[in-house]
Amino acid sequence: MNKFGIRLKELRGKKSINDFVIDLNQKYDTTISKSMISRYENGKADPSMEIVRIIADYFNVSLDYLIGLEDREGSKTIAAHHDNEDWTQEELEEIEKFKAYVRSKRNKGL
Repeated sequence: MNKFGIRLKELRGKKSINDFVIDLNQKYDTTISKSMISRYENGKADPSMEIVRIIADYFNVSLDYLIGLEDREGSKTIAAHHDNEDWTQEELEEIEKFKAYVRSKRNKGL
């Protein structure tokens, strides 16, 4: 099994493939099938970059983590620069919190 398949199965956890596919298709207006997810998890097929991006966003993990280039789930990188000013780690964490807030509003249709 490839790293992507292993990570996808781990992130999906106990949620059935059927429930996962329903959530994914509703949230992202996609047509991903149960058989596609099964093939990805079993290393029988490779997803497109768009599918990888959607799944990473769904689980709120980095693309690098999902495809196995990073080992830490929460190590998503943020590039945030303004007028050549670098952000501190604390500021980046605040930006992440704000992104989560905006994402939750979007998901609720507000």
